[in-house]
Amino acid sequence: MQREIHSWYSPALQKEMPAVVYGHYGYALLLIPTAAADFLEYERFQLIETMRPWIEAGKLKVYSVNSINTESWMNYQMEGAHKAIRHNQFNDYIYNEVVPFIRNTSSQDTLIYTCGASFGALHSMNLFLKRPDIINGVLAMSGVYELTEYTRGYWDEQVYFNSPMHYIPNLADHHTLEQIRRSRQIHIVTGSGAFEDPSSSGRFAKVLYDKGIHYNLDIWGEEWPHDWQTWRTMMPVYLEYKLN
Repeated sequence: MQREIHSWYSPALQKEMPAVVYGHYGYALLLIPTAAADFLEYERFQLIETMRPWIEAGKLKVYSVNSINTESWMNYQMEGAHKAIRHNQFNDYIYNEVVPFIRNTSSQDTLIYTCGASFGALHSMNLFLKRPDIINGVLAMSGVYELTEYTRGYWDEQVYFNSPMHYIPNLADHHTLEQIRRSRQIHIVTGSGAFEDPSSSGRFAKVLYDKGIHYNLDIWGEEWPHDWQTWRTMMPVYLEYKLN
């Protein structure tokens, strides 16, 4: 399996940001880490290994980036407004640096899907919903789609605009809505075991339904906890039957 580590100084984040790329061809899967993790998290926990058959067959090319949650929502000494600013800088980094990097190392018409587990699921969903013109779909595993779950009571306009449960019900821009509706690759997947919150996935699916947005909601049983074994099992199922 081809594996390359890249790095560049991010103008949006004002720091060096590494990324790892797995594979040589195929649609692009952009992985957003969980919680405070780094760009190699999905490799360490063997999620990349579950994708090996698709990567080596040239069906899939995987890109994984660093999170900056410890510089925003998980930095508990930081003022809420500054966390929101940093979060928006991360969004800019993805849209204005990572997406062009993917296109330059794949092709200009490569389909790009965001993907993440836990906190990464929220970020992945948000990144897609805000820019469906450049991101084509999302696979979100074990997510909670309300940013307020992480803000410790802080609320402002930027929390609202990065919290899909809050802004999607009020989204009125017809062009953006139609771009979201055209995607047939919105996957909300969760277990029902320890530390999972399937009701959150159900509530968010209802929000999408009310906006006429097609989605796939897949709630697995109580034997599937909020853990890596669950996500390692989910990923091949979606690569085989859902994503293309």
